[in-house]
Formats: sequence, structure tokens, C-alpha cells
Amino acid sequence: MKLTVKFKILPTKEQEKYLEQTLTEYINTVNNIVPIMINRHIKLTSKDIEANLPSAVKTQAIQDAKSVYKTYKKTQKLSILKKPVCIWNNQNYKINDCLSFPVLIDGKSQRIKVKMLLSDYQKQQLNNKLGSLRISKKSGKWIAQIAVEVIEKQNNNENIMGIDLGLKVPAVAVTSNGKTKFFGNGRQNKYIRRKYKTLRQKLGKAKKLKKIKQIADKEQRWMKDQDHKISRQIVNFAVKNNVSVIRLEKLTNIRNTTRTSRKNEKNLHTWSFYRLAKYIEYKAKLEGIKVEYVNPEYTSQKCPHCGTLNKARNRKYVCKSCGYITHRDRLGAINIMKAPVVDGVA
Repeated sequence: MKLTVKFKILPTKEQEKYLEQTLTEYINTVNNIVPIMINRHIKLTSKDIEANLPSAVKTQAIQDAKSVYKTYKKTQKLSILKKPVCIWNNQNYKINDCLSFPVLIDGKSQRIKVKMLLSDYQKQQLNNKLGSLRISKKSGKWIAQIAVEVIEKQNNNENIMGIDLGLKVPAVAVTSNGKTKFFGNGRQNKYIRRKYKTLRQKLGKAKKLKKIKQIADKEQRWMKDQDHKISRQIVNFAVKNNVSVIRLEKLTNIRNTTRTSRKNEKNLHTWSFYRLAKYIEYKAKLEGIKVEYVNPEYTSQKCPHCGTLNKARNRKYVCKSCGYITHRDRLGAINIMKAPVVDGVA
């Protein structure tokens, strides 16, 4: 299974200068190579390319240009790459206490060693088989991305876990061995979204469009961070309870089946159930846990004891036939755990 480990790097001012030159030259080189491939249909080597880049990086630029060229042949539309970026293959960079890779300095290929900011989880993932290194700059920060090949674990456990995703409670998990856990803070999520919405409205009146985009990017980063944390907690809970299968509602229906109100209607479009589900899926896969998607019909109404359909009031579900009582989001997770699996993926 392939993953991308994304982390910040901290170049010195001198290293920043070399990086900016390298990224700009790399993207210009790719854009210059593609028309040559279109017009002349020839195979190119690093010797054929004039660029202020190390030979190995030129070779990588040719590979990237080939990808753009293949897309052009299918669509007959030429894509021009605009954002400065540079890619090194796994034989041309090293990771020890810092990140080491070649750039061109005074016309010669020389390695620079750049400091990294890595979490324990990222360090663990970088112990796997490494692929290409990609460096870019976003919002004034330098970002490195490394592709890694991860070996999936084997899982022979028998427990199943159902997960109900929502707004007031981001996720509720119920396992077939009787364990229940609530994840995330819906009130906090709602407060953060309302806070950024108010900020955007004020900035809109002041016509500060650039600031609006920065605020939107900051909100998205916060939301993604929350989804990463919640998905990690969910998978850790699954591992702790010997779960082999996680079941979720089929994603194409999840927005329609989520409980809505005037207050929540707009939030459905700003909070990504799809992203959280995908984070759960790939993290579960690394632990050897299978993820299945189920038909969401009646998961919020069906009594798991007698099968009667009842509508929940507020956060409590009460079955009028047998008297069964539970939290309505917990009910959803129980029914998702027991629901029939749909064909295909989300």
C-alpha cells in the first residue's frame, strides 16, 4: 500500500535561495520539454536538456514531462504547470538527522542538508520503503512529501465495528463484542466553522479577497487535522477491541441520511464526511482491518431488538414496541454494524 508522508522542512535563508531557483527551473524545464515531445516525438535524455539542474533532477523532469505529454495525447489539451515544485527520485536524497538532496550551486551539483519537523508517526512511516521526494512552498512554508510503500498487517480477528458519522457527534463506534465509544467534539467543530464564517463575512465587506482565501485555507487545515485525529482514535479503538471489519454508511447517501435542520443544513456542505471515511479506510487498511460500506436505509430508525421503526426525539431513541432505549447515534452505529454490505466501494 502506498502512502504519502507530508512534513515541514526548515531551510536556512541561503538554502531557501537555492530551493526557489531549483523549483522554478524545474517547472520551467518540464513546460519546455512537453512541446518538444509533441512536435518532434523523440525520446530525450538529460544530455538533451539545457537547464540549471543536477543531471538526476533533469531526468526526473523528463519523466514528469512524459506524464503531461500522455495526458495531452488523450485530451489534446496542453497543461501548463504553474506552481513551482521539484521532484527527486529515491536514489538522490537521504534521510538521517536531516533531509539531504542535490541542487545546483555555482554551476555544480552539491548536496544541501535541510532540517525537518517530523512527528513520531511520520518517523515510523519513513522506516518503510521510500519513493520519490517532492518539495514545494505553500503560504511561505516549505513542504516535503515522500511516497512510501507500507506492508499491510494481517488480521485474523472476528469482531465487527459499525461507525455512525454525524455533525453533533462526529463519530460513534459500536463493536460486536459490546463496546461503544463517542469520538470528536461536534460543538467545537460547529463553533470553529461559525467563527471562520463570521471572519469571511467581515473580510468580504472590506473586500480583502486574499485574506479570505488565507482564512479558508486555515479552516481547511484545521478540519483535516480533526479528521486525522478522529480517524486515528477510531482505528486505535478498533485494534484494541480486536476488530477485523469496520462498517460505514455508503458515502453517496450519507449526506442525505444525516439528520438535518435549518442550523445544520449549511454545515453539511462544509464538513467532509467523505474525507473522514477515507482517512478511516486507509488507516484501517494499514492495520489489516477491512472497511465495508452498507446500505444506510433505516439505520437511524430501526430497533436492533425487535425491528420496529421509530423516529428518535432529540438525542434519545425509544422503541415504542419493546421499550429499547439508547442514544440515537449509537443506534445508527449498531444498525450499520448489522446492515447488509453493498456491492462495490463508496
